[in-house]
Formats: sequence, structure tokens, C-alpha cells
Amino acid sequence: MAVFRFFRSLLRGVARFFAFLRTSILNLLLLALILAVALPLVDAMRTDVADGVALLFAPAGAIVERRTPADPLTLLGGGSLAQTRLDDTLRAIEQAADDDRISVLVLDPSSLGNAPPAALEDIGGALAAFRDAGKRIVATSRSYDRDQYYLASFADEVHLHPLGEVTLRGYAMSSSYYRGLLDRLDVNVHVFRVGDKKEAVEPLTRTDMSPAARAVNQQTVDALWARWVGRVAANRGLPPEAVRGYADRYDEHLAAAGGDSAEAAFAGGLVDAISTDAEIGALLRDLTGAQDEAPYRRIAADAYLAPRRPTPPGDVVAVITAAGPIISGGPPAGFVGADSMAKLLRQARSDTAVKALVLRVDSPGGGVMASSRIHQRLAQVRQAGKPVVVSMGATAASGGYWISAGADRIWAAPTTITGSIGVFAVLPTFEDSLGAVGVTRDGVATGPFADVLDPTAGLAAPMARALQTGVDHAYQRFLETVGAGRNMSAEAVDAVAQGRIWTGAQALDVGLVDALGSLENAIADAAELAGLGRFGVRHMADELSMEARLLLTLMDQLDAHRPTTLQARLRARFVNDLRALGAFSDPKRLYALCEGCQGLR
Repeated sequence: MAVFRFFRSLLRGVARFFAFLRTSILNLLLLALILAVALPLVDAMRTDVADGVALLFAPAGAIVERRTPADPLTLLGGGSLAQTRLDDTLRAIEQAADDDRISVLVLDPSSLGNAPPAALEDIGGALAAFRDAGKRIVATSRSYDRDQYYLASFADEVHLHPLGEVTLRGYAMSSSYYRGLLDRLDVNVHVFRVGDKKEAVEPLTRTDMSPAARAVNQQTVDALWARWVGRVAANRGLPPEAVRGYADRYDEHLAAAGGDSAEAAFAGGLVDAISTDAEIGALLRDLTGAQDEAPYRRIAADAYLAPRRPTPPGDVVAVITAAGPIISGGPPAGFVGADSMAKLLRQARSDTAVKALVLRVDSPGGGVMASSRIHQRLAQVRQAGKPVVVSMGATAASGGYWISAGADRIWAAPTTITGSIGVFAVLPTFEDSLGAVGVTRDGVATGPFADVLDPTAGLAAPMARALQTGVDHAYQRFLETVGAGRNMSAEAVDAVAQGRIWTGAQALDVGLVDALGSLENAIADAAELAGLGRFGVRHMADELSMEARLLLTLMDQLDAHRPTTLQARLRARFVNDLRALGAFSDPKRLYALCEGCQGLR
């Protein structure tokens, strides 16, 4: 008995130890969360700006329309957790341009991830306006990739570390193709679509890009790259051929510099100076009047940005953002939910202070029913006598264009990816997979459609005909919706549809958008349509929960400690493919989704 008492006492002690350990860990995590939230808030309140300080603009991670907590797939993928909100970035730079206390902007793009071309153009425009205000921009980084260098090219001087490099890869549109894997697993994929250029289903049906998709995608990336090269060349005072030649023959430039990548960039006219950390520190101390060996005098953009002022009483233009794939219901992080969007649009329609609405769209599309519901809600806003203007961000394609088509006017960036007017349905079945391991199915039914959606039983011909008929009808509805909104015949819309994607500049030429410009242009246009003189701007959005705000703050704190490795990039690539499946939630299994838009890199 003594032995049993001993072991029982020992086990109780172990249990108490683990209970203490668990409680301590939870308390530490809670403390970390509190600090993660409190410290940035304290920093944000320090808005006192001394004369002569520099504004430090160091965008991190993805450029987004609206910050949302990362979903579990993103966390598992190993990608960057950081997010930089486009609107906040533009406001900070514009505010600094008018602030006499700030004479220099220090641009450090080293933590910027891949950014949409449209977002880069908006930020570039703000940087150009800062320079036009007679102020100086200094860009510094240990290396620059394509998107980082685009922003750096707007600087008065670009500095590069002696061991750094400038890599100007062009644009690419690519997908992973799973037909080979599905064949190995004996999975049958039944596809129903309209639009010979609608490539959203190709990853499931092919092992490579179709000739039609290849031709359109090549034209798209060529147009984006030509615009990128032209702007960078103009910023740097170089011939476009020199910039393109550096990008396409980087190996030759590197060999000519004896393998010194920094010297290759300097010789190519892409950087103004090769500077060590100490040298750039001395320059910035001199520019900001800091004492020797002290850090240069600066304020970070997020700490500098004044809180958005409350909308003054009176007439307002409401701005609602639709960012992410379109789905039914309320949205998880990074999606546009038809229910939640309908709620916001209903509020805008019923609010007597709202005289006009701007819908900011950054979406590759999604479910047909969800897209149609949002379009109908927008029509109700117009029926209430309130003009609706769409401002397209990085992407407004397929369902993203469907919800845009009913606006009074559509603005796009020259590099927006839009169009992709087409519809498809896809249904995988596993009868051959099961048969390969000896599993068969048999049974009785009351009619030909009683068991047609069982993925283990194959797809009967009547259901296949019904699905194709449904796709044809949805496509016709899509054409009619666009035609009514754009004052075009269904035949004219079909000529520029068939699932084809267009850049914003191309879409203007074919009549799918009305003008090229920014969100601010769209807001001004909406106010003019409503006959407003003085007006405020109200950004309407679902409020993030406290848990979501905590996650966002914690993501910012953790991101700096997540190294970007080759394995992480590979995981992130496949995670993006899996995450796209979240858009496949339409109750009728009909989708207006642009696959190619999500493959731009």
C-alpha cells in the first residue's frame, strides 16, 4: 500500500506541475497579446512630429485593400503574415507631402512582398506627388526585386548594399495542373463551361495551358511588363530597352561586372550609389539633423498617420470595399460574403446622409448566385436615386465584373485585371477510383435525378445535359447583365467575353470600363454625379471583432520572425491553390471565377 501511495503522490505532483506549467504558459501568452496590442497603440499615439524628421515608409508583406486575419492555410503555408493597407499608405504619403515638418521620405521596401501592379501604380503616384511638392525621397535596401524596385525608382536617389542585387524579373501567369494526378487516382472530372478562353477549369482537365489561354495570358503579361518598363525607365531617365535588357540578360550584366551584382546594377543605371549601412546611416543623419552616431530622426508611416477624422455632418459619399473571392453567406477572412455585402449596401441605401456610393472591387469572382445577389443590391441603391460608381483595384474579373457591371460608371487602373466574362461548372466523381480497389455501387431510385450528385456513382447523361444547360443560361444572364449596364447588345458583349481577361487600359478600349484612374477619382466622379459641392467620405465595413484585431496585431509582431525559405515558398504556392477552393460554394455549382487572375506573379 505504501508503494501505491507513493506513486499516487508522485502522479499528483506531476499533475500539479503540468497544471502550473499550463497556467503559466497561458498567462505568458495573454501578456504577450496585451503587449502586442498595447505597444503599437502607444506608438500610434505618439504623433508629435519635430521639424526636419524623415517619414519612414517601409511597407511589409502584401498590399491589401483591407487587412484581415490570416486563415489557417496561410499560416501553414509559411508565407508572410504582414499586410500593408493601400488606403493608409496613400493617406500617409499625401499627408506628409503637405506637412512642412517633413522634408524627406526614406523608402525601405525590403519587406514588401509581391504587390498587384494596380496598387504599385497608386503608391507610385503618391510618391511622385511627394517629389513634386519639392521634397526628397531616398530609397535604401540590401536588395530589390521587381515590385520593390518599382517603388524605389520614384526616389531621388537609390542606394544598394555592396553585397546586394537588383533582380527585375518580369511578369508571369501560371497554374498548377492536376490532370495527371487525377488520372493516376482514376478521378473523373466533368466540366461544363461557356467561353473558349475561360481557363478556370483547365488545372483539373489539362496537364498544360491551352493555346487559347496561353495567347490571352501572354498578351496580358506583355502589356503589364511594357507599362512597368516604361514607367521605371522614365523615372530613371533610361531608355526602355536598357531596362528590359538588364532584366532579360541579367546573366550577361552580372558576368560583365565580374560577378558583382551591386556593381552590375550601378553600371546599368538602376542605382545611384553602393552604400554600406554605416554610409546610408550617415547620409540620413545629415538629412535629418541628427547627431553623430545617433539614429537618424524619423517617424514610421503607421505612427505618423493621423486617425481618420469622423465624417462631418452633411452629405457623404460612402465607400464599400469588396475584396476577395465572392461566396454566399458571411465572409471568412479574405472573402466577399453576399449576405454581409447586402447588409452594407442596405445601410448605404437607407442612410439619408449617403448621396452616392463607390464600390471598390478587388475580386477574381466566385459563385454566380452570390455575384448576382450583390449586383441586385447595387441596383436597389441606384433605384433609390443614389449614383453608384465602381473603382476597380488589382482585379475585378468574372464575378468581380458581374457585380461591377450595374454601376453608373466604372473606373479602373491601367493595370487592373478585369473581364473574364464566362461561366463554368465542375463536378469530380470517383467511381473509377473506387472500382480500382474493388468497390462498386448499385441501388434503386425513383427517377434519373434521384442520385445524380453522388460523387461515388458517376454522372448520368441527363444530369450532364442539365448542368450544361444551366451554364449556358447563366452565361446568357451574364451577357444580358453586362449589356444592360454597359448599353451594349448581348452579341457585342459576347465578342469581348468568352472568358477573356483584359487589362484596365484594354478594357477601356473595348467598352468594359469608362475611365482610368484611382479611388479618389471615382469618389470625385460619384460626388459630381450626385451634384454634391461640399461632401464627406465615409468608409463602410463590417467591424472586426476584438479577436480579429488581436490576431492582426500578433501577426505583425510575429511576421518579422518568420524566415522566408524555399520550402515556405513552395508550401505557399500549393496553399494558394487549396485556398482558392473556398470560392467553390455556389448552391447551383455555377461559377464566374478567373483562375488566371490568381496566377499572376
